[in-house]
Amino acid sequence: MSLVSPIRAAATREGAEPVLSALAFFFVMTAYYIIRPVRDQLIGAVGSQSLPLFYGAVFVAMLLLTPVFGTLVARFPRRRLLGWSYSFFILCLLAFVPAFLAQDRIGARELGVLFFVWGSVFNLFVVSLFWSFMADIFSSGRARRVFSLIALGGMAGAIFGPLLTRWLVRWLGVAPLLVVSALALAIALALLLWLSARHEQAKPGQRGGEAIGGSLWAGVRELWSRPFLRYMALLMLFGDGIGTLAYALVADYAKAHFVDNVARTMFYNDLDLATNTLGALLQLTLTRWLLIRRGAGWALVLPAVVNVLLLLMVALGGHGAVVISGYGVSLLAVMMATTRGFAYGMTKPAVDALYTRVPRETRYKGKNFVETAVWRFGDLVVTTGVSGLRLLGVGVTGLALAGVGVAVLATWVSRRAGWSPDLAPESPAPRAARLSP
Repeated sequence: MSLVSPIRAAATREGAEPVLSALAFFFVMTAYYIIRPVRDQLIGAVGSQSLPLFYGAVFVAMLLLTPVFGTLVARFPRRRLLGWSYSFFILCLLAFVPAFLAQDRIGARELGVLFFVWGSVFNLFVVSLFWSFMADIFSSGRARRVFSLIALGGMAGAIFGPLLTRWLVRWLGVAPLLVVSALALAIALALLLWLSARHEQAKPGQRGGEAIGGSLWAGVRELWSRPFLRYMALLMLFGDGIGTLAYALVADYAKAHFVDNVARTMFYNDLDLATNTLGALLQLTLTRWLLIRRGAGWALVLPAVVNVLLLLMVALGGHGAVVISGYGVSLLAVMMATTRGFAYGMTKPAVDALYTRVPRETRYKGKNFVETAVWRFGDLVVTTGVSGLRLLGVGVTGLALAGVGVAVLATWVSRRAGWSPDLAPESPAPRAARLSP
């Protein structure tokens, strides 16, 4: 079954909006996964010892940008917010081209800090804003039907991006990839603006086209007052702890085994390809079934249980390898690809479906704060902790066992989040297409 078939089938059952949303997310993720290995090869050049510096800089940037984003959300309509935010990142991509042409003169560490901060902000704000918009235009019942299909469109982009990057980096080098990423993001923006205009015309009496208003610090305030958002913050921290642990271990592996930026870019590119292929398979099979038949809560719990098993595997196998299609693959790479595959292919659609059952201000401000500042605070804490444990002589086995404990806690929090008492009741999943906030 191709990735296109389920989306084409949705066009018949659900209408044009889910298909166009999936196409927009395809281009968003294509843009991101073109620059992701470009960013990660800079980490591979310096190793995990620089991750606390990188993540610390990202966390500071998120704290500074949170009130700025809150101001934009409060004062400007949805279309203008989308247009300005995405246009800013398109211009930044083009501005980075000369810097990557001079990477050897600037240095991987210096350029890495700047681009890692910017790339992390790009990922979090662009993707978070996309899903806030999706939660704004689809009802909770319809979201359970179509969000896995929209996520599948993004997963197709996340597969196409690495494939395109692998081919282009051989012929063009690293810097021109940023221009290709900017073009993909511009196409996504055009589709999102069209969807926003279509929704406002179809529902003129609703508030989707108006500014949300409220306080620019509402996202921070709601973290303490809304139980669901607290669960989301804890789940973000625990999930980030597992993902960042895997990222740090793989960064050391890449530094030890690959000596130039093209080889590291291809390694991280292949890792992304494996991750996103798994995510697409989950969305084609298990994820949509869970969302429709069992609800979003179970789609949060299952990945947490899988993470427990994966970390136990690494604790027992350490730096060992498994044979896949005749090739030896590091257990660390298997763990990283699988945990990310479940995160993107199951956890993310479930989380975004739950956000359809909270007020609009929470969808944008609260969700954005959790997925930016809270996430990067977790990155900083985890990478600093990993570096400290490494200095104390703790190896891969000890770190993996610590991760097992975190994954067990994440399982409990997932169960609480999926059935949080402050969530609005689920609306039924409709048979006919209906676009409503």
